[in-house]
Amino acid sequence: MEIKVVKQILEWNEDCSNEIKETFQDKKIYMINVMGSPGAGKTSLIVNLINELRKEFKVAVIEGDIAGQIDAEKIKSMDIPVVQLNTDGACHIEAMSIKHILQYFNLEEVDVIIVENIGNLVCPAEFNIGEDIRIAILSIPEGDDKVEKYPLMFATSEILVLNKYDMKEHFEFNDTKVENIAREMNQNIKVFRVSNKTNQGINELVNELKIKINNKIKA
Repeated sequence: MEIKVVKQILEWNEDCSNEIKETFQDKKIYMINVMGSPGAGKTSLIVNLINELRKEFKVAVIEGDIAGQIDAEKIKSMDIPVVQLNTDGACHIEAMSIKHILQYFNLEEVDVIIVENIGNLVCPAEFNIGEDIRIAILSIPEGDDKVEKYPLMFATSEILVLNKYDMKEHFEFNDTKVENIAREMNQNIKVFRVSNKTNQGINELVNELKIKINNKIKA
């Protein structure tokens, strides 16, 4: 019975996710789902992405947290439309929550929506939210065993960001091993070595996203 209930939740979520995809296809909006552990650097990466993407696109943000609005305040200070989504204990964002939030944006004035998912390497990977692309962040201090321990997160993401790469010399982190294991799970995944402190790899990541965004909104 328990397995049946979980399956029903996932099927219901998938229906809602597909509905969001249809809306975004009609509105020519590209959605980016950013996932990773607490402290992996999701917000810092999003800030850097905003600074570059806003030069060409109209960007909005959905900030997911269990509680509070610290990160949303940071985004708001950049004069970017942002909605805080508090899950009150849930370890992931579901598609229905995204659907309910869309009413708070003027979708005619949005090209890109960036979603910061809940800090977790497990649950967020199980729920599609209507996104066009998933970015999984793994920071150097977390260790190079996480791709093996939490495979679904990396197997279902189009982009893997090895974040805080400027700290690599201080940790035993085999990035080649991580990349090889990720590609065994997902041969199409693209890996970027990034430092939000030094801006290493940011331009390469942004250029990759710009191509994908333009392919959708200018099609």
